[in-house]
Amino acid sequence: MECRDLVVRYGELTAVDHLSFTAYPGQVLALLGPNGAGKTSTVETLEGYRRPSSGTVRVLGFDPRSDHAAVVARIGVMLQSGGVYPVLGPRRVLHLFARYYDAAEDPDALLGLVGLGAVASTPCRRLSGGERQRLSLALALVGRPEVVFLDEPTAGVDPEGRLEIRRVIAGLRDRGVCVLLTTHELPEAERLADHVIIISAGRAAAQGTVAELAAAGGHAGIRFGATSGLDLNSLAHALGAPTGAVTEGPAGEYVAVVEATPARVAALATWLAERDLALTDLRAGTRSLEDAYLEATRSARSTSDGAEDRR
Repeated sequence: MECRDLVVRYGELTAVDHLSFTAYPGQVLALLGPNGAGKTSTVETLEGYRRPSSGTVRVLGFDPRSDHAAVVARIGVMLQSGGVYPVLGPRRVLHLFARYYDAAEDPDALLGLVGLGAVASTPCRRLSGGERQRLSLALALVGRPEVVFLDEPTAGVDPEGRLEIRRVIAGLRDRGVCVLLTTHELPEAERLADHVIIISAGRAAAQGTVAELAAAGGHAGIRFGATSGLDLNSLAHALGAPTGAVTEGPAGEYVAVVEATPARVAALATWLAERDLALTDLRAGTRSLEDAYLEATRSARSTSDGAEDRR
């Protein structure tokens, strides 16, 4: 799929502001951003349900609006809620939806794939939230799509179900399916995505692989967990860092803004051991996707606020 200088406006509000990206077969693209960032408007335009104000989008080479019939036959869309008959069980729903396609997946095989065999005859209204999510995923796949749009696929799903959904998405990638994933679960995107686009205020604040985004902000220092209320000045001195280089976040989470050398990591462990304090978590020299996301969205908000002030 291709998105070139996409703009989506609602009256005077610009929801998507000159957004461009390309996604390829066999790739999982994660579209991340806070509520109101423009993710839904972007996805609905790619699916052909919203007309762009300007710019172009193409899915499988088609304009999803003017060539809508050609596109919908080859894409799968996973909704967060709705879309099924509440009194029917998953097996009957999947068999019904399979009849809409010329070469559908085997509905019973899909039930097994998403782990719904045990509740295949349970009315949809009695399924748990996680089970409804898995059914929604199966419905997105029933037409053997070449492009799949997954909206918060693991929201409300238990850990076992998350593993099943990850396996399904990995299988789609292996089959050459292009997957566009939107989620607020950043660890999930970190595990699944080949490419990440972080949107803020309708613009791409950052994009790249998870590794590229993690490396973009330079060294991330030393992040660790320990008992709350440590003597930060003493610890900074032990690490050979200036006063104020070590800060405490919520629930005993600490950041030392220093280069994460082996000597400093050893000094941290020694300092804690001398005080008989446990080290509950440690990340040295690398940023998580969450770190990159927060930095990108914070920077984008600052830029946007500055532009508003100048106007």
